[in-house]
Parts: sequence; structure tokens; C-alpha cells
Amino acid sequence: MTSEPSAAPRPVPSVEAGSVVLAATPIGNAEDASPRLRRLLAEADVVAAEDTRRLHALAARLGVTVQGRVTSYHEHNEAARADELLDVVADGGTVLVVSDAGMPAVSDPGYRVVARAVERGVRVTAAPGPSAVLTALALSGLPTDRFTFEGFVPRKPGERSRWLGALAAEPRTMVFFEAPHRIAETLRAMADAFGADRPAAVARELTKTYEEVLRGPLADVVAEVDARAADGDGLRGEICVVVGGAPAGAAPSVEDLVPEVLARVRAGERLKVAVADVATAAGVPKRDLYAAALAAK
Repeated sequence: MTSEPSAAPRPVPSVEAGSVVLAATPIGNAEDASPRLRRLLAEADVVAAEDTRRLHALAARLGVTVQGRVTSYHEHNEAARADELLDVVADGGTVLVVSDAGMPAVSDPGYRVVARAVERGVRVTAAPGPSAVLTALALSGLPTDRFTFEGFVPRKPGERSRWLGALAAEPRTMVFFEAPHRIAETLRAMADAFGADRPAAVARELTKTYEEVLRGPLADVVAEVDARAADGDGLRGEICVVVGGAPAGAAPSVEDLVPEVLARVRAGERLKVAVADVATAAGVPKRDLYAAALAAK
């Protein structure tokens, strides 16, 4: 008596089927890619990538063949493309969202598709992994129990001074992104706004061959960066800046605020406007700050 041939095993559906998956990609070292990321790249029905060329380059480094459809998903089309991606999920498919490096939606595309998914009741999950923000924070040597991520610093001098001035009294450790060609002026603006003695760390090329972290008071870090620039060896690569929070109970004096006011005036802002904004944020009398700023000009 012959037995009937057993049926071929049915493929096990992915646990992410019918989901949008935000997946963290390596911020430098490809060995940081998780097994789950590798599997998702191979299995997802659609891979929405910030830069499709970088996605294919990453897949090649990981030895993964992307079987699903690859589509671009970046800051200029993420709102318009969100529903298109969610329609795939509504039909039971898996949509993988990846940025060029790190976690999607953290200063990268991803927020809008998540927000729209919540509105539509579509499942969203994450494949966590590398994060430049958390890596820089951990390596900074500054307090990690409370922190805030502030993203990229404004480019225009006046706006940058106002923006940093509003953070001068922030008690939590702050993490910023910055481009190499703006790092020196940004650090000087931070020293004006937060004080030259405020502790900071500048982390670049994290997880890569030339990883480096400069630590010390902002004045010392500025001096180091300026010296390197003068020698033709300016900072290169992806940069994170971590700055310690304002000391507890250390309310700024009028004299402490004068450098910030003058920096904003040098950036093109009217003295009265600069004084009003800085005085209001710090809780000091406008008249006293105005007089101190006039005397220091």
C-alpha cells in the first residue's frame, strides 16, 4: 500500500503582512544591519526608499536581492505618495519604508505616511536599529537621562540666533544635526547663545572608519574646529552636535545675555527687537538688557 504524497508546505506569511514597516538602516557600518532588515528587504511587496540608488547599493553590500517593487519616497513626494503606499497595505501587502541612513521619520521621510496610516486605521510597526541621534548622545559623555532632538539648525544667521536663544534655558541635553560647511559658524552661534563654558560634543562619521568625537566646553570645541579649518583639515562627513542643558537654577544675568543680543544685531536684527525677544525668553527686564547691550556695543 502506497501512501499519498504529502502536500507541499504552505509558505508562512510574514509577520509584517498588512503593515507599514519603518526600518532603520546602517548609519555607516553595514554590519549594523539587522537580520530583520535583510529579510524585509527581500520579502516586502514595496520598498519605499528616500534614494532608490542608495537602497540598491545597500542591498548589494548586504547580499540581498530586493524582490518587491522599489519606489522613491522623499520629502518632496511623501505626502502625495502616502495613500498609494497605504493602499498596498490595505490589500494585505507589506510596505517597507527606509531612509538613506538611520530611522525613518526622525529628520527623514516617514512621518507623513505614519500620520496618514493612523488616520486610516492601517497597522504600522518598526524594525528598529541604528540611530545617529542615540549613538551621538551615548558617546557624548553628557547626561542621557533627559534629552531633546532639535534636528538641523536654521541656516540664516538671524533666524539661527533667535532659534538658539530660545533654547538657552533648556535643561535637557540637546542633539542637533549639522552640515560640515556650516559647523564652525553654528558652534560659534551656540557659544554666543548658550555660553562659552557650556559642555558639548561634536560627533562625526559615526560607526565609520574615521569616527571621531570632539568633547569639551563650546569655546574649546570652536577653537579646535577653527584650527583644523585653518590647516585645511576641516570636519567632514555626517555630523551630530550634542550640547549639555542649562545648569539647574542658573538663571542668566543681564550680562550673560548681552553676547546673544549683539550676535543677533550683527546678523542684521534691530537692537530693540533682539533685546525684546531675548529678555522675554530669559525673564529679565528689557530696559536693563537694552542699556547693557548699548554699553557693550
